[in-house]
Amino acid sequence: MQGTHAATTDRGGPHAPPSPAAPGTGGGRLRALARLAKFEFVLDYYLSALVVVSALAPEARLAGDTWLTLGLFILGQVGVVSAVMVFDDINGYQDGSDRANYLGGDGAPLRPLERKPLLTGALTVRQAYWFGYLALLWGAAFWAAAAVTAEHRPAWALAVTAAVLVTSCQYSWGLKFSYRGLGEILIAGCPMALVIAQYGFTAGHLPTLVLVEAGLFGLWQMLVSAYSNTKDIEGDRAVGRSTVAVRTSERGNRRFIGALSGADLLLVCGGAALLGWAPWWSVAAMLPLAVLRVRQYSDFLRGKDALLARMRGVMAFRTGVAGLVLVNFIHFTL
Repeated sequence: MQGTHAATTDRGGPHAPPSPAAPGTGGGRLRALARLAKFEFVLDYYLSALVVVSALAPEARLAGDTWLTLGLFILGQVGVVSAVMVFDDINGYQDGSDRANYLGGDGAPLRPLERKPLLTGALTVRQAYWFGYLALLWGAAFWAAAAVTAEHRPAWALAVTAAVLVTSCQYSWGLKFSYRGLGEILIAGCPMALVIAQYGFTAGHLPTLVLVEAGLFGLWQMLVSAYSNTKDIEGDRAVGRSTVAVRTSERGNRRFIGALSGADLLLVCGGAALLGWAPWWSVAAMLPLAVLRVRQYSDFLRGKDALLARMRGVMAFRTGVAGLVLVNFIHFTL
């Protein structure tokens, strides 16, 4: 993210795009709201439910109360994740960083502008705020309903759910954790907590294997974000966002990403199995992820194409989730 001055109105101001479109109505506005919530980019967060279901005992997988709890939790997650994306875009619009990252000095698009309906003028800041607040209320209501209807309500599951609800939206809004050097912790911790909370509500306990998988789920999200932050170093530095990529040198950032990649490979390629946290044969199920991770990082070192590495991180994430689901179905069924 980039820019040095904040836009002061819904549209217009020093960082407004040239000739923005009028705010949409009807179906156009709904599409703009969907783009604001980044629905097409956050679907991977919902894969946490697959990890949880695959790790349940066979009888629990078929129980109606399990699916009711998970359904309510996922509906709440839609609201919370949408609110996170909305408030992040509001902040990016107001501090000018989205314009700098998406529009060149001559006004030519650097990335697809439809991803930023505030920047194009398809929505106003007022509309975005209303949507963000309603999405957050929606998320809180459905997560409360999930907790009430859950067969199990361990204190730790309630605590991590509350923690995600309170902290996630403040990544770049409110307390602005990403401006205080805590962004990476939030990016990894919230996805990890989603797995832990759902499993707690449906199973009532937390096996070591599921805890390790929750950690991997969060780590893999951070390994997507780290490459995005690499692309946005100059913009983030300009607006005071304190990512690892901003705080360190180019070499330091490469080492940071390398350390995350190494930790991932260490866990999935035998480390977790050697420590007794995962079955020994799980290494075979995670080999496709390991191959993709090595390719992602090695190609990044050679070509330094952060956006390509990010795309490969998404592919690695989905491949890793498929491996976890396979491991769980075998381990918890047989």
